Amino acid sequence: MTDTDSTDEVDGGPGHAPPRLERLKNLELTPRRLEMRRLAAAGRAVIEDLVSTDASLEELTAAADELEQVAATLRSLPGGATYDGFSEVANAGAAFGEHNRASAARSDGDSDMEAYASFEHSPFIGLANPLSPPIVFDFDPERITGRVTFGAAYEGPPGCVHGGYVAAAFDELLGAAQSLSGTQGMTARLTVNYRTPTPLHAELRLEAVLARHEGRKIFCEGWLWVGDRLCAEAEGLFISMDPEKFQALLAARQRHRDA
Repeated sequence: MTDTDSTDEVDGGPGHAPPRLERLKNLELTPRRLEMRRLAAAGRAVIEDLVSTDASLEELTAAADELEQVAATLRSLPGGATYDGFSEVANAGAAFGEHNRASAARSDGDSDMEAYASFEHSPFIGLANPLSPPIVFDFDPERITGRVTFGAAYEGPPGCVHGGYVAAAFDELLGAAQSLSGTQGMTARLTVNYRTPTPLHAELRLEAVLARHEGRKIFCEGWLWVGDRLCAEAEGLFISMDPEKFQALLAARQRHRDA
């Protein structure tokens, strides 16, 4: 695979929208996918209400009984990953392109788009993952923007988002912004400066840009606001990953599934 293959075909080249974001938005909303999203939304609601409830012992007992029944039902259904791909936005684009083409070849091309369905399960942007806030990203040729509202489950200081979730949100944000370089890498360093408390239950605005691209090194910068108040800012260094090494990670995951 040439460098042109890895950037133009997989990531669209410098200044082009990351296909993971574009194709995730354009996934066919099949009945099953809609139900997965609905189930995850219900899971988010359960988590939000569970961590902030002031219910009585009797009410908690009744709710726990019902939730255990739901858990037992889900546990009785077919298990294991039902998607082919990975849920991390910031992973190596060239390796994913190779993996995506292999998946398509195994199914006569049908999984070219469906391979991107793995991002439905991302812990930060996935609508099919109850742990996801979720963050909604938008793209223009010069920057990645996003919006997110963190609920009670993400609390650190009273009424504020835990700093670890803020850092993870930056990792996801900058991981998307690195696509503006026309290539992809893995996080090597992430530095977060917390300026003011980040509130819960408020829509937050995120923005990230590509700072520079030096060989295998990709540098990005990002900011997080509530209204006009800066809550935090971050700098990230990503290293382009050898596609063969990334393929080895995919192979190791498959061996673990098959064991």
